This record gives sequence, C-alpha cells and structure tokens, in this order.
Amino acid sequence: MATKGSGLKSTSINGVKRYMVSSQQRNTASLVGPKKHRPSRKDKDYQQKIELVQDLTFPTATSRIKVTPNGEFLIASEEENTDAETAISLEDSEEKTEEEREELPELEGIPIAPSAQTIKKPGVILVLEKASLEVAKVGKNYQILNSEEHANFLRRNNKNPADYRPDIVYQALLSILDSPLNKAGCLRAVYVKTDKGVLFEVKPYVRIPRTYKRFAGIMLQLLQKLSIAAVGKREKLLRVIKNPVTQYLPLNSRKIGFSHSSDKLVEMEKYVAGVGGDTDLVFVVGAMSHGKIECDYIDDFLSISEYPLSAAWCIARVCEAVSKKWRVL
Repeated sequence: MATKGSGLKSTSINGVKRYMVSSQQRNTASLVGPKKHRPSRKDKDYQQKIELVQDLTFPTATSRIKVTPNGEFLIASEEENTDAETAISLEDSEEKTEEEREELPELEGIPIAPSAQTIKKPGVILVLEKASLEVAKVGKNYQILNSEEHANFLRRNNKNPADYRPDIVYQALLSILDSPLNKAGCLRAVYVKTDKGVLFEVKPYVRIPRTYKRFAGIMLQLLQKLSIAAVGKREKLLRVIKNPVTQYLPLNSRKIGFSHSSDKLVEMEKYVAGVGGDTDLVFVVGAMSHGKIECDYIDDFLSISEYPLSAAWCIARVCEAVSKKWRVL
C-alpha cells in the first residue's frame, strides 16, 4: 500500500510516529469546473496533499508501516496470520466454496440419478473409432464434409463421397447419451477418434443437439478450437485430448470390439452376464460407413447379430444387455 505526497506530517509519541491517513471519494464536479484547472506544483496545498492508491483497510490489523527516505511514499502491509487464524480462514473458504457450488445452476445436459453419484460401481466406457469428421474449406466457409451436401466437392478432389458420413457418429452419440444406462449414471466416458487420428472426449452429461446441422456446427467448433465449454462455466464438455485412448481406460476393464465379420457370434445378454461384477466394460464401435475397426488394445471381438448393424443399433443392443445385468429399468 502506498501514498504519494511531499513531507508527510506526523506526530511522535514516545519515539513512535503516528500518521493520520484517510481517504474519501472525489467530487467530480469540483475537479472539472467551467474552466479546466491544473494544480501547480508550487501550490503549498498541493504539495501537502496525500493521494491514496488504495484504501488502507485490512481484514485483521496493520502493524507494519514505513516511509520512504525521500518522504514521498508511505508503505503499509497487513499483519501475518497465525497458524490458528490460517486454519480458520481455510475452513471458512471451504465452507464458502461448498455454498457457492450449491448455488450454481446445474449444467445443461441429461439428468443423472442422484444415487448413482455416491455408489462406486463398475461403469461403461464407449469408444467410437474411425469417425468421419473432416473439416474442409468449401467456398468461403469451413465445414464438416458429408456425402449429401459436398458430393461434387469430394469428387472434384478425387474422394469417395460414401466415406464421408458424420451422421453415423451423430446417431451413435444420441443412442448412448439418451440411453437409460447413461441416465442412471453408469456411463463413465465417451471417446471419439476420427479417421484422421484426432481423439476427443465427450462428457456423459452433455446434451447433444437434436438436429444434425447444429451438431455439425458443434463438431466444427470443437475441431477448430479444441474444446467446448458449458455456457457460463469453465468446465469443458467436449475437448480434444492426446492419443492413445488406452491411457484413459481403467486397468481392470474388459475391452470389447464389435464387427459383423467376427467369427464369434454371441448373444449379448449372456455374454455380459458372464463378466465379473467388478469389471469396467469398454465397448469399441466403428463409426464409419463400411469396413472393420483394427485396434490392438481390444481383448475380444464379437458379432452380436447375424445381420450387419449400424453403430446406433449396435450401441442400443449393448446398452440393453448391460441395463438388464445391472437392473437399470
């Protein structure tokens, strides 16, 4: 804390100097009159004037004060807290933080059952591989390429329009985020890896837009700015993260991939029932129009139907099987 002046006046009592410092708000009308007047440095009243940079107020006490040798500045500091005072202040701050958290509105998203927040139990993690989310400049604007709107653009650039299906990952996210399994708090995380190798995380409680056009705008913003935060909050609901995805998966989890070409055809309900009750389940689903996912971290490759299924239908079957195992109605 510092005050500026010239020749600060003080009184001395038993060798201890005492300074009388006070601050008050300036009257704007008095400073700016009909004619602008600039105080002169030769004015005695101006030389004795004390200008406060900040009011000398402290939560506890001020016991340290010093005047610079030239008499121009007055420096004051707050008294250091004792250990007991520090502990009390920390407790007060923690209580205040909890109260502030209670007052904050909840994030917009899918509601989660309150009981699921306190019970520690195995959960589900979904990984969407080879998602078609490619950004390109079409005309004057950057857009997420899709086979319906950019077919001519893709052909001019010697690319197959059938490979550009961002609607697949959109439908897959709607399937998992709208499922009772997620509403019950059983979904731990969702990871999406594009066919270009970009990996990003989707929080389970984010609310995906109901229209594809709005979803494409969100994905474009995510891939350009690398994160999307909740409105009015700092928490990132979608964010680009570093590869590989395995560093974010639980150690005791079973990683299960799906492909119609797999030789292991199973009934999903029976398969899930045979998994240990304390094991997290990681499901890896392809989000592309055709082909097979090839991931070296998958423990088991399954086929859950005699017919080819879309990513959304595959996720729906998986969620239904897990919901029955964990009795989520």
